[in-house]
Amino acid sequence: MKYITRTVWVLSFISLFTDIASEMLYPVMPIYLKSIGFSIVLIGILEGVAEAIAGLSKGYFGKLSDNSGKRVPYIRLGYGLSALSKPMMAVFVFPIWIFIARTIDRFGKGIRTGARDALLSDEATTETKGKVFGFHRGMDTLGAVIGPVSALIYLQFYPHDYRNLFLLAFIPGLFSIMISFLIKEKNKQRSSFAGSVPTPVFSFLGYWKTSPLLYKKIVVGLLLFTLFNSSDVFLLLRIKQSGASDTMVIGVYIFYNIVYALFSFPLGALADKIGLKKIFTSGLIIFALVYAGMSVNNNLFIYFSLFFLYGMYAAATEGISKAWISNITNKKDTATAIGFFTGFQSICTMLASSIAGLIWYRFGAGATFMTTTIATILVAVYFIFYTTLREKNPNEIK
Repeated sequence: MKYITRTVWVLSFISLFTDIASEMLYPVMPIYLKSIGFSIVLIGILEGVAEAIAGLSKGYFGKLSDNSGKRVPYIRLGYGLSALSKPMMAVFVFPIWIFIARTIDRFGKGIRTGARDALLSDEATTETKGKVFGFHRGMDTLGAVIGPVSALIYLQFYPHDYRNLFLLAFIPGLFSIMISFLIKEKNKQRSSFAGSVPTPVFSFLGYWKTSPLLYKKIVVGLLLFTLFNSSDVFLLLRIKQSGASDTMVIGVYIFYNIVYALFSFPLGALADKIGLKKIFTSGLIIFALVYAGMSVNNNLFIYFSLFFLYGMYAAATEGISKAWISNITNKKDTATAIGFFTGFQSICTMLASSIAGLIWYRFGAGATFMTTTIATILVAVYFIFYTTLREKNPNEIK
């Protein structure tokens, strides 16, 4: 475990506590918003605007981090804003205030993402990127297990007490803020490209022209997949349609996150041995199998098996994709490269849920999942045959 450095441990614990805070609220957010007068349409607008802001800010702040040669200030500010947004939602119930609080939360994510992933990349070598990103994703996802379980336990004793739950979510968020001060900037490693460079809001878009060809090929494939990878809400809704109780639906979601957390590091280590591309494409094939099963299955036991596979898919793709990107981009552009991808990924995710909802409404759940299955198989074929350039690490090229 010597490749899991002190900085990787610190970043992983920050993500763990932040995700505990966020996932404590994830299962009850729609219920809480409806209880204070939000309509379904208004909730949709709220989430759409928040995600759009997060998407655009990821690219900008990634570029800003690269230009300044700094990582830590963006990490601290980003996690700090997300933590502070939790109690804000419990203070007032006015729609505009809720919009502001939710936007601050997503804005915080946008600020920190590129800088954090670039710092993780800096802590790894080409041969250990899968392990480092996999370990971080595993710790992050562990928060997605602890958070909902904590919320369920609290609501068992205090039903419908959503406001105090939002206040309690600030506690793990506060831990993440405090832990962030343990990170140290590695200025000596960054002095060759550090400096104060003016950074227009959309300057990160210019990276596409100068980025490596393999980066372009990978990002095109990733975004095509994202366009058909709709929200997990549709999977949970499918189980609900089959007669599962609310408790079982949440239980399945927790089970999925447990699998995801347990397998992120082992699959990351395997990816370092046999290739990031092989593990990633295997993850896409597993995803296609899950959605094909969702399109025809109505058996609750089989749903648990499918969500086990779904956790394997997530472990094989989420951290691996960022490790892959960081391996084929220059160190001085890492935050920009990841910010560019994750920014457009947020936008594609919004479109994916809209497309899935439309297909579900017009043709039914089966058609929704089968469409995604076919699209994913095509994307997997694209990755297998089209991203064939040798994976060289630009940071090792003299």
